[in-house]
Amino acid sequence: MAGAETMGDLYELLGVRPDATDEEIKRAYRRRAREFHPDANGGDPDLEAKFKEISFAYEVLRDPERRARYDRFGAASFRGGPAPGPSSAGSGFGFDSGLSDLFEMFFGTMAGAPRAARRRGPQPGSDAEVTLHLNLVEAVFGAQKQLSVRLPVSCDVCGGSGAALGTQPIVCSDCQGTGEIRRLRNSLLGQVVTMVGCSKCQGTGEVIADPCQACRGEGRRMEDRELTVEVPAGVDDGSTLRLAGRGPAGPRGGPNGSLFVHLVVEPDERFERAGDDLHTTLHVGMAQAALGTSLDVETLDGPRQVGVAAGTQAGSVVRLRGLGVPHLRGRGRGDLYVHLAVDTPTDLTPRQRELLGQLAAERGEEVHGHDGVFSRIRSALG
Repeated sequence: MAGAETMGDLYELLGVRPDATDEEIKRAYRRRAREFHPDANGGDPDLEAKFKEISFAYEVLRDPERRARYDRFGAASFRGGPAPGPSSAGSGFGFDSGLSDLFEMFFGTMAGAPRAARRRGPQPGSDAEVTLHLNLVEAVFGAQKQLSVRLPVSCDVCGGSGAALGTQPIVCSDCQGTGEIRRLRNSLLGQVVTMVGCSKCQGTGEVIADPCQACRGEGRRMEDRELTVEVPAGVDDGSTLRLAGRGPAGPRGGPNGSLFVHLVVEPDERFERAGDDLHTTLHVGMAQAALGTSLDVETLDGPRQVGVAAGTQAGSVVRLRGLGVPHLRGRGRGDLYVHLAVDTPTDLTPRQRELLGQLAAERGEEVHGHDGVFSRIRSALG
């Protein structure tokens, strides 16, 4: 990666404004990292260098102290000598992102190995994301769903090696098969040795002299695949399933990445979900609510009978235990809440209007608009 003093503006590298929020910087980094990641670009050295610059920009801008130092003094405060101003944290130096990077560089090589071991050999495949639509019944009780995906899969011609039939990958001449290159770096403590990934073999330790024609030496090809996804009971809209080892194949025989399945639960006109509980509406006639009755209500487990007590008011709720959504992490299920809606009749026959008028008169309720029926009742009672 180029030194910070030769690198472009860090905000421009990420494609954000200087006043960008932490969340905007994080989103921009993820977007740019996916665009320039070596696994997505066939190991192009130029794009790999760009990826490292983007990663450096993110490491600086996500840290409030380092970002403030960069805003004040620029990239020179991180590499190549003292900052053009007061020292950082009283150290008097602004080299290589601070003392933590120096200790990593120095102590990692003195022990004969970098701080974190670099993965050698075939690199794992990246992760992939897909969306799966479910109806409410499938989300509540679980389901087996077929999913069509287009992913990189291991090349069946070369067996994933990337080498043409009858040939094998050869040891990389630059790193001698280690996947790493030793480099001398100058520091305040003198010259130290650092280990970097080999750009020629992309850290695998091997190069393809005679590439497979089917996959062009990549060891994988894009194919459409049908996957069976086991959806557990109780998932909700917005849940994500991680299918380890079922994502894109790694280059040159590398292991598969993960496939993240984002679940979208379609609305159901019968029920509304609130956590592990369900809510539904049951319409009750005016006379039924006044006198009491028993009615069937639809549930996800089939019809169930609900008792409507005499004198039930509109908006009353009946709770049916254990007829909701299974608890995803634990035993049992939520409940079903039945909201009673008392319907006022609007298409009365003359006889029904007369009877309701009589009821109103008996209860001393004043009503209007009965075409003289109520007045006749009053006269008869008078």
